[in-house]
Formats: sequence, C-alpha cells, structure tokens
Amino acid sequence: MNKSELIEAAATAADVSKAAAERVLGALMDTVVKTVAKGEAVTLVGFGTFKAAKRAARMGKNPKTGQPLKIPATTVPKFSPGAAFKAAVAGKKAAKKK
Repeated sequence: MNKSELIEAAATAADVSKAAAERVLGALMDTVVKTVAKGEAVTLVGFGTFKAAKRAARMGKNPKTGQPLKIPATTVPKFSPGAAFKAAVAGKKAAKKK
C-alpha cells in the first residue's frame, strides 16, 4: 500500500474526504518526524513507538573495491511495533489486560 492508497482507505474508514484525510496524515507524519528529530519518542499505544536511536561508528567495506572504510556514528529513526500490532501481523488475537 502506498501513501495515496492509505489516504483513500483512511478517508473511507473515517467517512471524510480524501483531502481531509491527506491533511491529517501529512500533519501526523510531520509531527512524528519533528518530535523524533528532537530526540523524543512518539508512543501510540497498541500500534508502536517511534524514537531516535544512536548507531555507533563502525568499519565497513566498499562493495565495489573491497577496501575497508570507516562509517561514522549517526542517529537513525527506529520503530518498535506494539503488542497489538505484532499480534495482528502474526494472525493472533491480542491478549487483553484485566
């Protein structure tokens, strides 16, 4: 599913126009990106958590020449799916808390 298909599905599910669904999706994506870029996590209970993760410097290899090269440390975005999301993908029912 690509972005336009997601917008269409969300618009249908929420019974709103495609334009409104596109604005909401755009605002959501912008907010998640800006928040994670500041180093904060975005947690959507049942869906998952978006956060920034530090990746240490390491040695790599140029695939063309085979020469070793140093890959610098960096910060990358990371998504950790929630329990309900994992269960849905695995085809299981999510365990309900009592």
